[in-house]
Order: sequence, then structure tokens, then C-alpha cells
Amino acid sequence: MSDTLSSRKTAAALRVSARVSGESLLVLVMAAVTLWLLGRMWSVVWPLIVALFLTTLTWPVAAFLRRRGWRPAVAASAVTVLFLVLAAGIVALIAVPVASQSGELADGVVEGIQRLREWAAGPPLNIGDDQITGAFDSAVDRIKNSVGSAVSTVVTGVSSVFNGLVTAILALFLMFFFLKDGPRFLPWLTRQLPGRLSTHVPVVAARSWDTLGSFVRSQAFVGLLDAVFIGLGLWIVGVPLVLPLAVLTFVSAFVPIVGALFAGLVAVLIALVSNGLTDALIVLAIIVVVQQLEGNVFQPMIQSRGLGLHAAVILLAVTLGGSLAGVVGSLLAVPLAALVSVVWNYLREQLSEPSPGPETAEPPAGAVAPA
Repeated sequence: MSDTLSSRKTAAALRVSARVSGESLLVLVMAAVTLWLLGRMWSVVWPLIVALFLTTLTWPVAAFLRRRGWRPAVAASAVTVLFLVLAAGIVALIAVPVASQSGELADGVVEGIQRLREWAAGPPLNIGDDQITGAFDSAVDRIKNSVGSAVSTVVTGVSSVFNGLVTAILALFLMFFFLKDGPRFLPWLTRQLPGRLSTHVPVVAARSWDTLGSFVRSQAFVGLLDAVFIGLGLWIVGVPLVLPLAVLTFVSAFVPIVGALFAGLVAVLIALVSNGLTDALIVLAIIVVVQQLEGNVFQPMIQSRGLGLHAAVILLAVTLGGSLAGVVGSLLAVPLAALVSVVWNYLREQLSEPSPGPETAEPPAGAVAPA
């Protein structure tokens, strides 16, 4: 008898495991199909994502103007123009000082190359001018032999710049419409969905919007910390162009990994050509320390508080996103993990058993039941 019950339990357990495995496989297939569709529509999806990020960053200003009686279209237009002026000002703040000191930087680059040649000519390398000239000639020959690949690289770069401009323009137009008609989206979505979906989906959408705004604000705060600490270190060392480098550090913080590397490389190069090798090494040490604190301490702590995610989850999400989709994956990994957490928490709330209320509680002994 016990053998029969054991075989029945085993068969039931196998059926349950097979059903769960089949459902999990179906979910994975649907996720793969969804990712494939997103990849096919990426030229539209990516401007939409950028517009959502920009909208979460500028929505508090638009909401403030709307509360002061501004019409939605006027408030959205004003915020969009203000954002464009601010972006142009940031570009000018970086470009104008660099252009004004371009002569000094060029002289510093030439002097740095000469110092490198003198250092290479001495011990322990003892590289002569003829060897350096031969290496230069071989490099020129390689460049001549790879003209075709260089031309294709230039064409690819021009195409990337053009696609970036198209994405930026489309994202700005979408940001304007989101700022103008954003509050009307949830009521419209409620009217379009049937049954209980009209209640659940708008709630999840509202929570996802709050989470996305928290991510953008926390990322901006982390970038501000990087800009302040690195700018202070550059000012103490005496590196020129401190303000443009600080602004570049803040802007590049919105692009994980590559943005920090690019800003740090520019700061070290300027320190090398203007102050020398010693100050360049000091600047490199400052940037490495600040970036390590930002990546391993500040960013996980700030984002874990704002997004409701553990610091380890954020680190793993960034690593996984970078390995799957590069820079874009690193940028989208944390907000995507936060949105998955929002959906999961809402499902858990709905699936949990409600506590017995006044209508469901059992009447006390001896009480008369209502008619």
C-alpha cells in the first residue's frame, strides 16, 4: 500500500514539475520573442526610452508651471526650450574654454611628444632617432595600406552621428508631447483596457513612472558627486579647464562605464600636456579613487534607497546588462531591474491572501446572523 502511495506521489510530483517546466519554457520563449521584436524596432524604441528619461528629468518643472496656471502646451514648450538652452549652454561651457586654450594645449602636446622621445632615447630603452623614424614610417605605411578600412570607418562614424542627431530630435519632440499630454495617459489607458486590467495596469504604470523618475534623479545626483570631487581634485592639482572637465564628468555619468572612462581620459590628457607627467599620474589616481567610490559605494547605496533594490542586485544588473548589450545594456539594466521589481511586488500584493475584514469575519458565538 505504501509503495502505491509513494508511486502516486512521485507521479504527481513529476506532473507538477513538467507543468512548471513547460510554463517556464513558454515564458522564456515569449521573453526571447519580445527582445527580438524590440531589436527589430530599436530605431523607434531607443528615442522613446531617451524621451522618457528626459521627461522624468524635466517633469517637475513642467508640473510646477502647470500648478501656477500655465496651459499644458505653453508649459511643455517653455520647458523644452529651457532644456535646449541649458544643453547648448553646457556644450558652450565645454567648447569655448577648450577653443580659447587650444593653442596652449597644442604646444603642450608637442612638448609632451618631445619629452617622450627624449625619455625613450635614454636608459633603459635607449631608442635612437632612426628607430623612432623607422617606426613612424612603418605606421604611415600601415595607414596607407588601410585607406579603405579607414574610409569605411569614417563613413560608419558619420552614419552614427547622423543617427544620433535623428534620435535626439525625435526624443525632443516626444518629450514635448509627454510633458504636454502625460497626465492624460493613465485615464486614457483605463478607458481602453477591459475588466480588471483597467485597474491593475494603470497602477503598475504609475508606480513604474515614479521608479523611473527616482532612477534618473539618483543618477544625476551621482554624476554631481563625481563632478564635485573630481573638479575639486583638478583645482587642487592646478589643472586648467576645471569647470569644463567637471561639466563633462557630470554629463558622462549618465552613460555608465564608457562615460566615466572618456571623461577620465580627457582629464588625464589635459593634465599631461599642461602640467606634466607627475600631475597627470596624480589626476589619474584621483579619478580612479572617485570612480571606485562612485561605482562600489555611492551609486549602489543611492540607487538602492531610491529604487528599492539591494546594492548587490544593482551591481549584478549592470554587469549582466553590459555583457549582453554593451553600453546601452549597462544604461538600461538598473531601470529595467527596478521595473521588474515593481511588477513583481504588485503581483505579490494581489496574490497574497487579504486579512479578514468586517464583512468576512466570523460572527461571535451566540450572535444572530443577519437576514
